[in-house]
Amino acid sequence: VTSGYWIQMGDITRMDGTGGKSIYGTHFEDENFNRKHEAPGILSMANKGPNTNNSQFIITTVPAPWLDGKQVAFGKVLDGVEVIKMVESLGSKDGTMSK
Repeated sequence: VTSGYWIQMGDITRMDGTGGKSIYGTHFEDENFNRKHEAPGILSMANKGPNTNNSQFIITTVPAPWLDGKQVAFGKVLDGVEVIKMVESLGSKDGTMSK
C-alpha cells in the first residue's frame, strides 16, 4: 500500500509484488486506454511497461492521470471507497505497512 497513490495486489507467484502470471502466460498485451485514472477507486492493471500485464492490479487512492496511456484501467469501485481509504491509512510513501 503506497499512501497517496494506490493499493497494489495480485502477485500470486512470489507474494512480494515482483511476480504474477495470467491465464494467457507470463504477460499479456494492453487492451486499450479508454478509461482514465480520474478518481480514487479506479481498478487498473499493474505492469512493468507496454504489454507486460499479468495478475497484478491496483486500486487508485487519488486521481492518477500520470498512469493514463501507461496502465489499462478496467473498472471502478462503486461502493466501499471508505474501506480503500482505511487500508491506505495503514500504508506509507515507500509501501511498507504499519500493521
